[in-house]
Order: sequence, then C-alpha cells, then structure tokens
Amino acid sequence: MDIDSICKKLRTGAQTLALHNAAKKNHALESVVQSIKNNRQKILDANAKDVESARKNGMTESLVERLALDEKKFKSIIESIEIIINQTDPIGEEIAGWNAPNGMSIRQTRVPLGVVAIIYESRPNVTVDAFSLAYKSGNAILLRGSSSALESNRALTQAIIEGLKSAGDDGVPDAIHLCESTDHSDVTQILGAVGKIDVVLPRGGQKLIKTVVENAKIPVIETGSGICHLYVDSDADLDMAAKIAENAKIQRPGACNAIETVLVDKKIAADFLPKMSSAFNGKVLIKADDFCYQILENHTQSEKLVHAQESDFGFEFLDFIVAVKAVDGIDEAIDFINTHGTKHSETIITNNRSKARTFQSRIDAACVYVNASSRFTDGGEFGFGAELGISTQKLHARGPMGIKALTTTKFLIDGDGQTR
Repeated sequence: MDIDSICKKLRTGAQTLALHNAAKKNHALESVVQSIKNNRQKILDANAKDVESARKNGMTESLVERLALDEKKFKSIIESIEIIINQTDPIGEEIAGWNAPNGMSIRQTRVPLGVVAIIYESRPNVTVDAFSLAYKSGNAILLRGSSSALESNRALTQAIIEGLKSAGDDGVPDAIHLCESTDHSDVTQILGAVGKIDVVLPRGGQKLIKTVVENAKIPVIETGSGICHLYVDSDADLDMAAKIAENAKIQRPGACNAIETVLVDKKIAADFLPKMSSAFNGKVLIKADDFCYQILENHTQSEKLVHAQESDFGFEFLDFIVAVKAVDGIDEAIDFINTHGTKHSETIITNNRSKARTFQSRIDAACVYVNASSRFTDGGEFGFGAELGISTQKLHARGPMGIKALTTTKFLIDGDGQTR
C-alpha cells in the first residue's frame, strides 16, 4: 500500500470537503443513497461470497451474523444515511463566544478533524456508517476492514464513490479510500502515518484494539471491547431481570454491547437464576460459580451448565455463553464490575432508586443503565443515525460516537489593531 499517495489524495479531499456547506454535503449523500440502492444486488452478492468463505473458514455463527447482510440490514444502512442527512451540520457551530477586555472578539467554532482512518472487523455496515459520518462532518476517511468482509466492503465503497461522482461538483470522491489489501503491514503503515492521518479508530475485538493502542504513533480514539455486566439487585423485579438478561445476551451475542457476565445478589439468586435459565431456553451455555451452579443444576440442561473458571470473568465471549456469579450486595457488584469491565456498558436491575443512583454514580463506564438492556448502546438507538464505534476512553469522545466525535474546535479572533 502506498500510504503517502493515498493520504495525499485524502488530504486534498478533506480540504475540498471542508469548504462545502450542508446543502452540498447532503446532496452528495443523497446521491450515495441512490447509488447504494442501484447496486443493491451487487452488494448482496458480494456479501454472500464473504459469508460463504467465512463459514468455510470456521467462523462462529454469532460472528457470521455480524458479517451477513439481509434485506433488513440493507434497509437499515439506507436509513442510517438518511438520518445523517437530516441532522444539523456541526461544522461552523459556535461553541462559545465573548469579547475580551481589550475589545477583541473571540469565537470557538467546530471544525473537521481532517483525515480519519478506521480499522475494523467484519461488519460491512461500518463501511457506510463511518463514511457517512465522516463526510457529513467534513472529513476524508481511510477504511481498512477485515479480509472476511473484503468483497462486501469493496462493493459498498464502489457504490459510494459512484454516488459521489454522480453528485457533480457537490461530490468529493477523493474523500474516501478503501484499503483492499489484506497484508497486515498496511495496518503498521496506517499507525505510523504521522502528519498524514489525523486520528485512527480501531473497531473490533480486544486483540485489534490492543494492537492499535500499543503501536499507534498517531492519535487514537479507542473504541473498547465490550465486557458488559448485568447486576440483578436484591430489590429487582425478577421477571424484568430475566427478560433483560435474555435480550442482552441472546439478541445479538456477537455485538460489543451484549452482556458477558451476570451478577446476582445472593439473597435472590435461588429465585432469579431458574427464571434466567428458563428465559435462555437452552440457547446459552452458562458458566456459573459454585454458589450459582448448585442452584442452576436442577433447572438447566446439563450440557448448558459448567463450572466457571476465574478466567471466564472479564472475558468477551461474543457467543451464546455467559458467566454467572453471586455477590453480597451492590458494593461487591460495583467493585467487581469496575475491576473486570472495559468501561463500555453496565446495567443494574433494581426497584430501589437509591441503589440505582449509587450504581450510576460509582460505575466507571461510558453507558450505565437502570432497568434496561445494554443492547441500546448504539449510535442509531441514541438518535445519531450511525456510529463510528463506542468510545470507552475519557478524552475527546466517550460512548457512541456520532458526527460531533469527528470534529474539533478552533478559536477565531477578530481585532482592530490590538497589541500586547
């Protein structure tokens, strides 16, 4: 990969795009929507090739589900772009403004970051989401997806570029580039592109994120892996808790916002765990500590229940597997989560308002839920249309990242001859 020429093209695209107003950017995105619709069958056929290859290579079905596109997901991709089109353009927004004592006018305004790179795994919808958010916020983007989704990403990128070209002067085709090589040296080049790429975002599993964070010489916005917990408090509605546990584990187990560990107060464990096991309906392998195992062994299929190892806690299964542990109250639950979590999404089920607020104030995570599934940690669900990922760090951005996460600010100062 010729990183220098690619980044030079993207920088030119970013500089052009930064001058486009909302109307121009929206027209270009509307043309992209039409192009993706026109290329629907080509995109679905390309995705079918990726899915077939993934299964041949032994990919788990929960991860195949993340990779596969169907009519519902295709429609969702289109809807995400349309929501972004209808969002307010953040560029030029005045964050703050005041007059200095010497008469100078000072304004802090929102501007694009410039050239953004995203290194991501599997999910082809990320290709469109990342491009759309970057384009609307005035940034050029370098996409480096995984080999498992290469055919899908190639077809989607070609449709995007075709749409940008059809938008005439309102489109900036140089604002997007897909790295089609599967050579891992490409990642090294991206991470070392000092002065060429303004920020890189890793989106995927722990291994990918760790590689980027430890090796990048350019700024990183870390989108963390999702070791998410569900704590069932002694004051919980147990039927609600079982329903939420089912949704948070089963609906899409390969997603980063699916729960990996269930903590339950010992006082209500005997009442709750059979309800949870029944809700899982034999679909989930439960790795239980000794206390919970003794309760569950009479309520769970033997092949779906094993003794948990210490390594099962703080592990991202991304599958129909959950670790279960009993705790002595909310303080132990909070300490356990803050020790084993990845600061992504954590949940408490309780009818005790005081405990709920204690949990939300003391848990160190981007999103902290009371009586709701962690599966809502998503840019689309938060009203952003799409997301670049879920940031688990505390600087620049945290939680689901929408348009504003790809902006920074500059100060504009007007004077009339002031000197210091």
